[in-house]
Amino acid sequence: MTGKVTAGAKAPSFTLPCDGGGEVSLGDFKGQKLVLYFYPKADTSGCTRQAIDFSQFKGAFAKTGTAILGVSADPVPKLDKFKAKHGLKVALGSDETRKMLEAYGVWADKSLYGRKYMGILRNTFLIGPDGKVAQVREKVKVAGHAEAVLAAAKAL
Repeated sequence: MTGKVTAGAKAPSFTLPCDGGGEVSLGDFKGQKLVLYFYPKADTSGCTRQAIDFSQFKGAFAKTGTAILGVSADPVPKLDKFKAKHGLKVALGSDETRKMLEAYGVWADKSLYGRKYMGILRNTFLIGPDGKVAQVREKVKVAGHAEAVLAAAKAL
């Protein structure tokens, strides 16, 4: 399934390998809210800032019954290094096959300095306890993003 996931839609199911070994799936979050954020590449400046910001607010998200999962196409060993290097507290999923990225519509054409390529869009999905997408944030600017998503999670 490839397409754009919109607010009100059922969140596409997934099972991914995750940092620290094991797997993570949408079903693991049944009955709670989930911040599902997609980021282009571990250990780049924007992605690092975003992961650190979500890590800093993990406790506040937990108080609202909201879990956090970051997803990229990076292999698990890279995610483990990224998490250890920056002391990240959020779970990180690896989608090297890009099936989940495509299901959520975040694997797309991008452009940088006139060069076109396929890559991950920095989008965030707030999924309600019912498994439906409550909110979609596209083309995310990192500064203030975690706080804005926290406010949305509190309101949900």
